[in-house]
Amino acid sequence: MKLQLRAPRRAEAAIELPTSKSMSNRGLMIAALCDNDVQVLRPALCDDTAVMVEALSHPGGGHIDVGAAGTAMRFLTAYYATREGVTVTLDGIARMRQRPIGALVDALRTMEADIQYLGQDGYPPLRINGRQLHGGDVTLAGGESSQFASAILMILPVVGGGRLLLTGDIVSPSYIHMTIAVMRQMGASADITGQTINVANGYRGRDLLVEGDWSAAAPWYALAALLPQSHIALRGLTPDSIQGDAALVELGRRLGIASRFDAQGVTLDTSQFIDCCCSSYADMSSTPDLIPTWTVLLCLLERSFRITGTRTLRHKESDRIEALRTELLKLGYVLKIEGEDAISWYGERVETGPQPPVIDPHGDHRIAMALAPAAVRFPGLVITNAEVVGKSYPSYWRHLEKSGFTITQLAQ
Repeated sequence: MKLQLRAPRRAEAAIELPTSKSMSNRGLMIAALCDNDVQVLRPALCDDTAVMVEALSHPGGGHIDVGAAGTAMRFLTAYYATREGVTVTLDGIARMRQRPIGALVDALRTMEADIQYLGQDGYPPLRINGRQLHGGDVTLAGGESSQFASAILMILPVVGGGRLLLTGDIVSPSYIHMTIAVMRQMGASADITGQTINVANGYRGRDLLVEGDWSAAAPWYALAALLPQSHIALRGLTPDSIQGDAALVELGRRLGIASRFDAQGVTLDTSQFIDCCCSSYADMSSTPDLIPTWTVLLCLLERSFRITGTRTLRHKESDRIEALRTELLKLGYVLKIEGEDAISWYGERVETGPQPPVIDPHGDHRIAMALAPAAVRFPGLVITNAEVVGKSYPSYWRHLEKSGFTITQLAQ
C-alpha cells in the first residue's frame, strides 16, 4: 500500500490510542504459563499480539512462524522451553534469521533447556524440546536485548523461582521494569536490587488490565510540536504508567508541549513558545522505540542534537539507524552515526531529489510512523509499504485522517 500525505495547518482530534502491545505480550505469555487461569483485559489488537495468541494456541507443538515479531520469538523461546513433552520449531521472515538470540538460548541452556539451532548458530530458526527446567541463579549479559531478560524473568515463577543476575551495561532497562511490574500485577513476587532480580516461585493468578500505548503517542507529540495551536487529545494514557515511553511527557515539555491529564487521557497543549535553545542532548537508552520519531522531529524542527542509547536499533524490525540515515537523506538531512551508540545532526543539509519525497519504511512500523509527520514540511510525502503499521498501530492512518490529514492511496 502506497499512501500520499498532506498535513493540515493545525491538527484537531480526540484519538483512542491502541493498548500497549508490550504489556499485552507479557500478559499473554504469563496467562499461558498459568494455563490461562487468568485473563488479559483489553489486549492490543495488532499483528504482534495476533502472532502471540496464535503461537500460544499450539499446546501440541509443531512449526510456529512468528513472521516479523521479534518479541514473540524471544518470549516463545523461553515459554516453549518449559512445556514438558512439547516440541516446536520457531522461525520467522528472513530478517528474523538475522536477529541474534544466542544470549537467551545460552541462559536457558544453563536452566537445562533443550534448544538446537536449525541454521546459523546464535540465530533462528530453533527447535525446542520442552522439558522441566530448574530456576536458581541465572546470569545474562544485559547489553543485547531487554527481551532476553524479560523472557527469563517471566518463566522463573513456574520453574521454582530464582535469581537473574544481569552483567555489564543494561540496554532498555525500562522494559525490564515493565516486565517486573506486569509480573507483580499478575501475582508474582519479584524484587530488584541493582542488577540482580530475585523472583519467588509461583504466580497468584490475577487478571491484567492493559494500559493505553505510550509508544503509539510518539508521532502525536511530534505533530503537536510541528503544528502549534493544534488540539490533540490522546485517550487511554495515564501519568503513572509502568511504560518507559511515558518519558514523552518530559521530552515534550522540553519542546514547549504541555501534557494535561484528565480522567480520559492526556491533551497536548502547544500554545506556548517552543524553546529551540534547550539542550540538544538526550540519552534515550531506556526509550529506544521513541528514537526514530524524535530523530525525525528534531531534524524537521532544524534543531541540532546528539542522541545516545541507539545500540539496539541495529537489530530491530529493520536496521533502524541505517533506515533513518537513508530516509532522512531523501529529505535533505545528513544524519551522522557516531560509533555504536550515538547519532547526531548538526544542521548539515543537502539538496533533495525530485519532490515529493518517497519514503521506504524498510518493513518497519516505527520508521513509517516516525516519517509520516514529515508531511508537515514536505507536502505530498509518499509512504510505501504503509501497511507495516499494523504491527503495533493498525488504525494509525485512519487516525491521521481524523486529525485533518488528507491521505490518498496511490497505485503501486
